[in-house]
Amino acid sequence: MNRMSRINRGQTNIDFLKWWKRGLAISAVLVIASIVSLTTRGLNLGIDFEGGVSWEVRAPGVSVEEARSELESVGEGEAKIQIVGSDILRVQGPESTPEHTVEVRQALADLAGTDVSDVSVSTVGASWGSDVTASAIRALIFFAIAILIYLSIRLEWRMAVAAVFAVVHDVLISVGVYSIFQFEVSPGTVVAFLTILGYSIYDTVVVDDKIKENEGLVGQSGRMTYGQMTSLSMNQVLLRSINTTVSSLLPVLSLLIVGAFIMGAVTLKEFAVALTVGMLAGAYSSVFVAAPVLVALKERESKYRAIRERLQSQGVDVTRSTERVDRMGAGSPAISAASAASSTASATASATDSAEKSTQVASPSVVIPPRPRKNQRKR
Repeated sequence: MNRMSRINRGQTNIDFLKWWKRGLAISAVLVIASIVSLTTRGLNLGIDFEGGVSWEVRAPGVSVEEARSELESVGEGEAKIQIVGSDILRVQGPESTPEHTVEVRQALADLAGTDVSDVSVSTVGASWGSDVTASAIRALIFFAIAILIYLSIRLEWRMAVAAVFAVVHDVLISVGVYSIFQFEVSPGTVVAFLTILGYSIYDTVVVDDKIKENEGLVGQSGRMTYGQMTSLSMNQVLLRSINTTVSSLLPVLSLLIVGAFIMGAVTLKEFAVALTVGMLAGAYSSVFVAAPVLVALKERESKYRAIRERLQSQGVDVTRSTERVDRMGAGSPAISAASAASSTASATASATDSAEKSTQVASPSVVIPPRPRKNQRKR
């Protein structure tokens, strides 16, 4: 049976204990790179956050270099110039006087060969961007608090802490990607980042719910650590996580490819890029960040720490996952042995009953001959 067939049947036996170490190392590198880029390069904030003036005009065939050369005469040679879609020329610059705004508008009209009224102008104050940033930070804080409260009630506080850890990981990596590649941050990007939080926590809760369901395997068998049980649970929900990620990414990729690259909708591009990066980070963190953080917290409990220490003293390799017996999760050696013993006992009992029945049927029965009739004399 190939790998895809085993995934479809839920019969994978991936040693997540080994992969978690590599995953955490990769996450550490990505988080450090994001922090370094944020502190050194910063974010490419759009006009909505920094404030300024934006001019747009339909200019077929005009390149960015031609527009920059024309705008140097009016002092906007360093402005941010983009070709939106196929023929929309967008110029963004800092706040300026009304006279300068009119001057740039006339230069763009001459460059595009159109009337001045066809050049649209929009002015945004920097205070609006600061309000959006403050609102996004407040939303992130309230969301983290809501996660802690809900998951602490629904599951337990250690799972809540691991989930918040994964959410912070996803936000840092998503923002870091925007900083490293200098993608423009717009209000649509902020909305996408907040949407990422909901997706990330959903995928993590799916995994945590299965782990909570399988916690009894650790105490029942006595030959499985909490980490090994978690690895077993990850194999059981692997197909669900893959399906969730793929089904969520397909419409987002449609927005990115069709909406942004084919139709030229820049707003859709800003939204879809942030969602794509965030969803990939969320699917990754639920498996390689939230799960190992939860295991580290749970194995500090005296009950699970005692089981781990006892198994180590018996020479059991607790750094590797246990073999699975079936895809429903009876994966510990003790459960396997108990299952085998139960099957043997059942088979023996069945064989004994069959032998007894055969003996009863085969044993000859005592035949009593009929009593002879007495000869009676006639009177």
